[in-house]
Amino acid sequence: MAREQGLTEEQVSGIEDGFEDEARLSERDKAVLRLTDAIIGDPRSLSDQAKADIRAQLSEAETVEVALGVGLFMGLSKVLITLGLEPETMDTTVVATPGSA
Repeated sequence: MAREQGLTEEQVSGIEDGFEDEARLSERDKAVLRLTDAIIGDPRSLSDQAKADIRAQLSEAETVEVALGVGLFMGLSKVLITLGLEPETMDTTVVATPGSA
């Protein structure tokens, strides 16, 4: 879905651990990354301004979708690692989001 909406490999490569390349990403993309970074790192790290920025860029439903998606991926990755099932290499596979047809 991200590719369908215009996300490029160049944009992805511009995202560094900790923050995003200001020139390549929209304010909406930056809000998603702020939310994702907070969920993965310290959920209490979001300032009131960051929360306001996220609310300005994402609807409540979109915020919930991002938060649950990140949480589910994190949980699944922990289970796979714990069971020793993480792949040594992982190809990128594009899978349609259910209901997005």
